[in-house]
Amino acid sequence: MRIALFVETYLPYINGVVTHVHALKTGLEMLGHKVLVVTADPAVHHHKMEDGVLYCPCKKIKKLYGYGLASPMSRRREKLLSEFHPDIIHVHQEFGIGLFGFQYAKRHKIPMVYTMHTMYDDYLYYVVPKKLIPAAKKIAGKYPRMFARRAVQVTGPSKKVSEYLHSHGVTKSINVVPNPVELDMFSVKKADLDQVASIRQRYHYAEDDFVVCFVGRIGREKGLDNLFEMWAESLADQKHLKLMIVGDGPDRPRLVELSRQLGIGDQVNMIGKVEHEDLLNYLVACDLYVTASTSDTNSISMLEAMAVGLPVVHIRDDLNRGQVVEGVNGFIFSDAKSLRKKVMGYWQMPEKEKKAFKKSVVASVQDSGAKTLGENLERVYRNALQGK
Repeated sequence: MRIALFVETYLPYINGVVTHVHALKTGLEMLGHKVLVVTADPAVHHHKMEDGVLYCPCKKIKKLYGYGLASPMSRRREKLLSEFHPDIIHVHQEFGIGLFGFQYAKRHKIPMVYTMHTMYDDYLYYVVPKKLIPAAKKIAGKYPRMFARRAVQVTGPSKKVSEYLHSHGVTKSINVVPNPVELDMFSVKKADLDQVASIRQRYHYAEDDFVVCFVGRIGREKGLDNLFEMWAESLADQKHLKLMIVGDGPDRPRLVELSRQLGIGDQVNMIGKVEHEDLLNYLVACDLYVTASTSDTNSISMLEAMAVGLPVVHIRDDLNRGQVVEGVNGFIFSDAKSLRKKVMGYWQMPEKEKKAFKKSVVASVQDSGAKTLGENLERVYRNALQGK
């Protein structure tokens, strides 16, 4: 098959959708398919084809981490895509590039597959005044509904996407296709132990300090306010317990101040952005992963932590049930008291049990690589070509 993947941003930029699409391209090519990624890039001024990627000029949007917004219409893009002769159009995001893919599929009568990655209701505060958010949510749901209704097949990384689309009037079934993890990159065997020791030294972690980490965008949707408040309520007395927050975003300065106000500033390190190729060593420098986010559909950062053996302490989120299984690859908490119980329980676990638990965590993601993702979507594409 010849498959065109439409995504608003791509490498060298890094986020969950980019990681997903890159892994999908890799997996499909391993299976013998031809793949073209169509993306926007504010660094190019003319359409450029390179290594199976069509980079399209766009306008940089500073408010959205410097990502770009491309025009949904372009004769040059149309010509280059037509020369590729796609059998399947797969839209991964819904803005300039995604809308172009949507329109191209319609004009040329090519089956379209649509993957909804992002719960946009949780991100409206970036672009909409607070008082208008309730009204904006009603409008926001109609836009992905348009893509889902037009698509022959629809996928999402978790049941949360199904519930969201069904609540907005989409009646067709949604294929749940879990996110991938780059297993070759995130292997504890590939960690640089000197760099791991250097990281712990840089942030003044003692040998007996127990480090819990979170990796992701530092925005309101990630639930870090809630996590800090529960931590302050239940774990502030544990001075050898540290919380490392990896990532950057608009809420970082405010959260640094919040940690001080809550009296946990000496436990919290908000270290900022880490390059993706360096993230492995930071994860290996930690002991446990925690998230209080209910906006994620199937967090790739969480999967990367699991791949190196970090159990995940995840806030209860019924629509993401099954991603973290108690006693298999992590623990579930619902309030400050249960957060303390789960963190302290793992910290105090005998080393022999902890070692076995880490192996179980790694095993839980071993079927989450690029080839598995490619195989999962290959089945979806075949159904789309058959008009199912």
